[in-house]
Parts: sequence; structure tokens; C-alpha cells
Amino acid sequence: MTISAARGALKIGLDSLSQRSGVPAIAGTEAFADLMMELMRLTLNRNETVNLTTLTEPEEFVRLQIIDSLAPVGLPEFERAEKVADVGSGAGFPGLPLAALYPEKRFLLTDSLRKRIEFAGFAAAALGLRNVDTLHSRAEKAGRDPAFREYFDLALCRAVGKLPLVLEYCLPLIKPGGAAIFYKTEAAKQEIDESILARRLLGGSKEVRIETYEDILPERKHTLFIVAKERPTPEAWPRREGVPSKIPL
Repeated sequence: MTISAARGALKIGLDSLSQRSGVPAIAGTEAFADLMMELMRLTLNRNETVNLTTLTEPEEFVRLQIIDSLAPVGLPEFERAEKVADVGSGAGFPGLPLAALYPEKRFLLTDSLRKRIEFAGFAAAALGLRNVDTLHSRAEKAGRDPAFREYFDLALCRAVGKLPLVLEYCLPLIKPGGAAIFYKTEAAKQEIDESILARRLLGGSKEVRIETYEDILPERKHTLFIVAKERPTPEAWPRREGVPSKIPL
């Protein structure tokens, strides 16, 4: 697949997302498309020496990294957020594509793997994204840091773990009145019942809203789980580093 074909796939994906989300500025934005093609080039070049992604074919990368990252566009929880934490961002997804599209929002990209989050910072600088900060840290440590605890309007978490685990990673970072958006698949719906205790203990909403978008990735039926932050998270949470993954709530 050539770069020009990948750019065509990007345009198709952005047009579809624009129609679904009601955010018309996405479609036909050449400057944004240029940034995403450069992000792909930077990622795939670095991927030759550092394991950043298994998606090495350009069209696949465009659809399953870039378009997939943009799934929250148009959701009210995302649109009104000013400060966004991307928890477990890895090489910068979904944070970098979203930050490129929304320069007025401030993004913190966090990950426990130094080489990946260092690349995310490098890519943000190379793309001229002045609204991106990066943090090499485990989520549990960040959630107990006064600088970050209940500071963000929104947390995003993509392909990190099951809902009880990622709730403990994300909800301590979000201020009451904010929300968390988790990138999931339809098969993960069973995790909603499994996360009732976690939501209650951490200050999350009783209900989990589900948004499914077949038009973004038809073969995946991309599903987002949205959990509102209704109450402050008690000081006991998150637990010390490593405990949530070993003993999920």
C-alpha cells in the first residue's frame, strides 16, 4: 500500500467520522492530514529500532491507529474537556491525533514504558504540538501525585486492560463532574457488571454509557465505554504500584 493510498484511506475515515460526529472541520482538513501522515512516518521509522506498534502497513496504520484514536470526537464529554489525560498512551495513541485536531485542549500522555513515552514526546515536538506534555510514570503513582490527582476533565484509556483495572488507573486523575472514556470492543460488555464495585469505590457513575460506531471501523464495531466521575475518589485509591493489576477490584 502506497503513501498516497494511505492518505486516501485517511480521507475516507475522516469523512465518515465527520458525518457521524457532527464535527465538519475534520473532513477535508489538509493540514491535519499532513500532520497524520508525518506522524505515521515518524512512528514507522522509529518502529524499526524500538517496538512501538505491530501495525506496519500504511493503510492499516491509518485505520487502526489514527482513525481509531479519533473515536471520541463529537462526544460531549470529550468536546467540553479542557484538560485531558491519556493513560497508558504508549507511543502517543490516542493522544497525539486528538491533540493535533484540538490545539485548544491540553493533553498529558502517560506511560510506564520509557522508550515509548519518550517517542511520544519526540513526535509531539516534531509535529509542533505545543499542547502536549508527557509523563513517564505508572498510573497508580500519577493518581496519588497532588499535581495530577483530580486535575483532569477527562481521561482516555485505550487497549490497557479490563474495566475494573483501568477505572482504578483513571478515576483518581479526574475531577468530579468529569468523565473517563475507555476504548473497548463489544465483547468487553461483560466487564461492565464486573466493574460495579470499582465504580462505587472510586467515585464513578452507577451507569456506564456505551457508544458503538460501525462507520469508523466496520470490522471492529468500535465501542466506547463512558464513565462519569460523580464523587471525589477516597484517599485509599489508587492502591500502591502493581497491586491493581494483580488484585483488580
